[in-house]
Amino acid sequence: MDRTGARSALALPSAVWAATRLMLLLFVLKVFVFPGADVTSDVSVIYQGWYEVLRHGTFPLDDVTWQYPPAAALAVLSPGLLPFLDYSTAFFVLVLLADLAVLVLLLRTGLRPGRTLRGAWVWVAGVPLLGPTVYARYDLMVTAVAVAALLAGARRPRLAGALAGLGAMVKVWPALLLVGASVRGGTPGRRAWVTAAVTAGVVGALFAVAMPGAFAFLTFQRDRGTEVESLGALVLHVARHHGWHGEVLLNYGSIEFLGPQVKAVSAAALLLSAGAFGWLLLWRLRAARFRSHTLADAAFTAVLMFTVTSRVISPQYLVWLVGMAAVCLCFRAGRMTPPTVLVLLAAFVTVLEFPVGFSHVVVSDWYGITLLFLRNGLLLAAALTAARRLWRSTAAAVPAAAPPAPAARPAQAPVRS
Repeated sequence: MDRTGARSALALPSAVWAATRLMLLLFVLKVFVFPGADVTSDVSVIYQGWYEVLRHGTFPLDDVTWQYPPAAALAVLSPGLLPFLDYSTAFFVLVLLADLAVLVLLLRTGLRPGRTLRGAWVWVAGVPLLGPTVYARYDLMVTAVAVAALLAGARRPRLAGALAGLGAMVKVWPALLLVGASVRGGTPGRRAWVTAAVTAGVVGALFAVAMPGAFAFLTFQRDRGTEVESLGALVLHVARHHGWHGEVLLNYGSIEFLGPQVKAVSAAALLLSAGAFGWLLLWRLRAARFRSHTLADAAFTAVLMFTVTSRVISPQYLVWLVGMAAVCLCFRAGRMTPPTVLVLLAAFVTVLEFPVGFSHVVVSDWYGITLLFLRNGLLLAAALTAARRLWRSTAAAVPAAAPPAPAARPAQAPVRS
């Protein structure tokens, strides 16, 4: 594609990105009021409170809502880079820049041979579907690191590994990015895994030495319940209409179910996560064909599976899936279009559930339950579809059975004349 053609191809997604992101900024800056709960309080109250503690060289040891790996401090402290703005405005601007960085990476990748701009369009359309919540959490920053890691892929395995290791120390889930890195017949996959482990270890050690309480978050989730938006919570939502006497309370920073049978539901979620891990392990043992898009396809599938089985499915988690899906669709030969469509539909339902209809979810009325069934059902369908397609595209083909050899004809006696 020549320069004129490239400029023409990039103009429309760039224009749509600018228009939609302007609207997101206007909502989080409260120039316009988005319907439903105020989504910016996490930044102006919680993040800013953590910022005041972190900038004095310690983690918020007395705050059980701090449940993040130590490098999350970098995201919370980042608004300090823009001292001429108040904390919340600086945070929103930095999220916007991370959003722009993802767009640029996807557009550049989409112009290469064997690639497509479909991935950029997934990002352009998918992020605003989540509403202003996506700009009022630091998950988009982590997603930008994850997208960069996957796009580095096989061409720069050490960079991919370093970014995955750093991302895992910011919010854990990027540890799944390298599940599809091939280690057969060469060293790129091994380099990525080793670099990721070293990066995560070094970052963790530096924080542990420099700031007290770097790993206190590991003990802050012991007594958590089941978050009201999770897949398992659907059982409890329905049970409330049939005499279940539990509670819905703000607990450990999220709205959770507490009461009888909640521990059983949480244990079931952990078993499902263990099952997802087992499936991924089996897939790795059986996978034989690793192509250029396999790394992204496997990462998307893994993040989907662990998101669906989690005790918590917060609205901002969907931006992880949108980012992974966008990378998958950068590859012309990729197989993840159907689960990507399901994720985009789930993103749209998510904004209807939070913040627009969250009051209905909290009281478990049938409107709120219906939204949750739709959103979580779409995510479950996406996970199953992605897993099936990943398996079929990478599993070793069973060799066809050789046809039986024709039976030897019995020797005939010579004919006497």
